[in-house]
Amino acid sequence: MSLLVNSTLAAPDTYFGIYNELSKYNVHLNIFERLWASWYAYMQNDVLATGIMSFVMHEAVYFGRSLPWIIIDRISYFNKWKLQGQKIPTVKEQWACTKLVLLSHFTVELPQIWLFHPMAVSCGMDTGVPFPSWQTICVQIAIFFVLEDTWHYWMHRLFHFGFFYKNVHKIHHQYSAPFGLAAEYASPIETMVLGAGTVVVPIVFCLVTGNFHVLTMYLWIAARLFQAIDAHSGYDFPWSLHHFIPFWAGAEHHDVHHERFIGNYASSFRWWDYLMDTEAGPEAAKQRRERKLAKEAKKAKKAQ
Repeated sequence: MSLLVNSTLAAPDTYFGIYNELSKYNVHLNIFERLWASWYAYMQNDVLATGIMSFVMHEAVYFGRSLPWIIIDRISYFNKWKLQGQKIPTVKEQWACTKLVLLSHFTVELPQIWLFHPMAVSCGMDTGVPFPSWQTICVQIAIFFVLEDTWHYWMHRLFHFGFFYKNVHKIHHQYSAPFGLAAEYASPIETMVLGAGTVVVPIVFCLVTGNFHVLTMYLWIAARLFQAIDAHSGYDFPWSLHHFIPFWAGAEHHDVHHERFIGNYASSFRWWDYLMDTEAGPEAAKQRRERKLAKEAKKAKKAQ
């Protein structure tokens, strides 16, 4: 309630009452900053305020972004862009997936989300207002995409070794033709390990730089959820991002991984799979053969 100290009136006890009172004395804040500050003032418990906001945001983004893909799967017109055209998920499959994802959200992710605020504050993360500039937010999220992609590539590749695949990662490959809801269809261990790339990277960044706001964390997680759900959508449209950004992975990249159970381990970008020669699919195999033939021809030429 510190933003209400200039008021000589009794502090209001409703959210919108606090918002109206706060707005009178903090005209320098934009509407989103006022809504944010009013929420924390209304809750009077920062851990509870952040916990509720974090969980609601995660569920709204995850299922909100998955919903369009559920609808698209029911419209035959879009089948021509389906990467595995004959494998449309049934309502039964999507409901079974939803139940396990919800179980994971409430039993694995909710406790971590609840502890996020004290951890964030102890690492120096800012939770107040005003918000950082949009330029700062965009640069930091871009950095997180690159670092998370690196973490995801190596951990995901590890999960494809015998013991880890059988005991940890196999559940995620239950659907050889993935769909949006299946993005977080995984074992608790996989959820925590791969999820660490999304959560731990920003925390380490905060510890190193001392310049990070929890709003950036929310926007980063929302962007990461969009990426993961779209990568599991099973559709490659003419307007899909990888057609404009060649090193972006997208559904076309990840769908092959689910179909063939190997290769294409990265989450957002293609460069780790290219550098480590783990690209999958007919085109990648063709390029690999061409590189091999070129290398052999060069070697033979030197031997002459």
